[in-house]
Amino acid sequence: MVTLESVAQQRHPATRWECIVVDNNSKDDTRERVEAFAAAHPTLQLRYVFEANQGLSHARNRGIEEAQGKIIAFVDDDERIVEEFVSAYVELFDSHKDAMSAGGKIIAYYPAGRPRWMSKYAEQPIANPMDFGQSIKLFPKGRIPGGGNMAMRRTVFEQIGMFDTSLGRTGKQLIGGEESDLFERMAAKGMACYYVPRAVMYHIIPESKLSLDYFRRLAYNTGLSQRRRAEIHNRLARLYLGEIMKWCATLVLCLVHRPAQSRYLLTLRYNITRGVFLSK
Repeated sequence: MVTLESVAQQRHPATRWECIVVDNNSKDDTRERVEAFAAAHPTLQLRYVFEANQGLSHARNRGIEEAQGKIIAFVDDDERIVEEFVSAYVELFDSHKDAMSAGGKIIAYYPAGRPRWMSKYAEQPIANPMDFGQSIKLFPKGRIPGGGNMAMRRTVFEQIGMFDTSLGRTGKQLIGGEESDLFERMAAKGMACYYVPRAVMYHIIPESKLSLDYFRRLAYNTGLSQRRRAEIHNRLARLYLGEIMKWCATLVLCLVHRPAQSRYLLTLRYNITRGVFLSK
């Protein structure tokens, strides 16, 4: 319940925002635990909803449909947000009328300790850490907010549609790309996206997500999701060329990293390439 506890500690007046918990067809006691949490925090406008269609995109789309506000922020269940998280987003959208979306700082947190084989490149697909300084600014070119720390005006979804349900994680399948697809559609419409440094999220990485098997599966599914998006947007040739160039960069990086780090860099690139070229 770490995530909900951090939500309940928000400084922004509780009467001015709501929290919607989407249960994505779980088979455990999620409903009972959420309802007990809501009862223990009566001032928090918390609602539980059940979404039978399995998949992260289905869950997020259900949250959008249920939400009543003009601004919609997304938080995942493996996170802890700071007390000014909600306020930071509210102030951003109030002060920047051109802002259609935004994302905040992401700090990776490893309860079991950060492994020695972890380089910033291997860490990216696992934790997606993000820090672009202490000032509000347009998001850097080529980067998008993390899926567990992003916010949009409701009008975004009215203009370009929802998350693509053919993308995004489903159960234990690690296919992603739904955020990249959404932000690509926003960019095509010229929608401005801002970085909000005060909207800090700690991404909690359990030891189970640091195994070599998980890393291989994650990398393969990263490549698979990249291929699916390339097929959707008719740019397979560009994807293939980019993958070849990334192999060159990876080999150069291996020359300046420790052997253990280089091993994981090669594992990352090899399995992404498998997903890009060998997936059907």
